[in-house]
Amino acid sequence: MKSHFKADLSKEKKLTPLLDHYYKNRLKHYGFERISDLRLQKTGVDLILTDLRNNTKYYVDEKAQLDYVNECLPTFAFELFYRKNGKINEGWFLDESKKTHFYALVTSIFSDEEDTFTSCNITFVNREKLIAHLSQKGLTQKFLKEISMVHKEVHGKMELEELHPKKEGYLFFSTQNKAEKPINLILKLEFLEKIGVAKRLA
Repeated sequence: MKSHFKADLSKEKKLTPLLDHYYKNRLKHYGFERISDLRLQKTGVDLILTDLRNNTKYYVDEKAQLDYVNECLPTFAFELFYRKNGKINEGWFLDESKKTHFYALVTSIFSDEEDTFTSCNITFVNREKLIAHLSQKGLTQKFLKEISMVHKEVHGKMELEELHPKKEGYLFFSTQNKAEKPINLILKLEFLEKIGVAKRLA
């Protein structure tokens, strides 16, 4: 099992022009600046949006379903933990050192020829509001950490009492098929919009 990190980075670069096209055309009241500083990117900032009406700045972390090109998945995986060099690390969703205000979830990515992307969907998710909503349901960051660690050797889907598995979400442990052995919280995009923490841009 090898990590696809480098391949993913080059695919992300090729997806960038399409994303920028959508931002330019759909974000009427916002300017945007793409971040190339690796240190800032590591803190969960790929993009800085500036509200042109009041100059407020928002940090955006882009997350693209590049493993599922030409597929429409109704869900998105929020990374809770992953392994590197035998050590378990907090994933981007639980990492409190991240500066992210919004996730830009890029789904339904279509490509007519290899590495030429023609269309996609973008859903903006307010990170703070999502964490608050899950906490109200009892899915606090502390609880998610504990349940992940207790079951860290499990492989496959695990339902949670607090979420309807078909309409809202569940946990998924990829301990046997991925090098980083990620533990993800899988959430339905429709559920995120319904609870008011997400808005579809494109």
